[in-house]
Amino acid sequence: MTEPIMRRVPGDGVQIQLAEWEGKGRDVLCIHGITANCRCWDVIAEAASPWHRILAMDLRGRGLSEVPASGYSIDHHCRDILALMDDLGIERGVIMGHSLGAFISAVFGARYPERVQGIILVDGGGKLSEAQLVKVFSGIKPSLDRLGKIFPSFEAYLDLMKQAPFLKQWSSALDTYYQYETEAVAGGVRSRVRPEHIEEERINLGKVDVSQFYRDMTCPVLVLRATDGMLARDDLLLPEDVTERMLREIPNATRVDVDGTNHYSIVFQPNETRDRAIRRFLDAIKEQ
Repeated sequence: MTEPIMRRVPGDGVQIQLAEWEGKGRDVLCIHGITANCRCWDVIAEAASPWHRILAMDLRGRGLSEVPASGYSIDHHCRDILALMDDLGIERGVIMGHSLGAFISAVFGARYPERVQGIILVDGGGKLSEAQLVKVFSGIKPSLDRLGKIFPSFEAYLDLMKQAPFLKQWSSALDTYYQYETEAVAGGVRSRVRPEHIEEERINLGKVDVSQFYRDMTCPVLVLRATDGMLARDDLLLPEDVTERMLREIPNATRVDVDGTNHYSIVFQPNETRDRAIRRFLDAIKEQ
């Protein structure tokens, strides 16, 4: 698998770590989920470059980006993205977000339409009911439980992750992803992500009604939907009714269901349906 070029760029008052897979086509900025990091995009980047330039950021407080004491909200992330694009000289680009990253992408695209050529929402960005949110957070709880814990070794850390049923087939990409997110501390290793920052993020996310931004997402939008639950059949980030609302209210949206994937495998595992949909979407934008 191709290793990205790693560098740091200024965000809005913080330093942001960026991974770049070089390419000649569109600039595609990728935004990860709530506890993830830029290396979750390795598999998708491998399929999309070198036809397009893939840029994946570590959100503040994740990966190797700077870790402020507070400031974890969609507003902060949007300002970081704007500063990052200005520094890189990207006047207009495609924004692709997974999970929390999809919510950030939707808000950024609505607020800064002049900077966005297209948006790809990967299993996220839907307005969920309170009951569905409870199901979703139950589904991602095993992933959240690793935060703040010290493991005696990276192997022990990895052993716990391998027990997660939603990760399905293990791969070298997952090894790389979890290696990137850990740091050595007294007594062993732990995730770099701080639980208190994720809690602040969760609270702030609960204050945002993403559906209020749908009408202002005027660029082409691709919704990639995982069809399988994480721990149950119905703990979906994009249930059918939520997805249909997005298609009704976002002016230029299309959907592709990525059958047989869940919220995690839709990004971590090779999938030709997903990759073909992304390539076709980017090629269509190129022809406009």
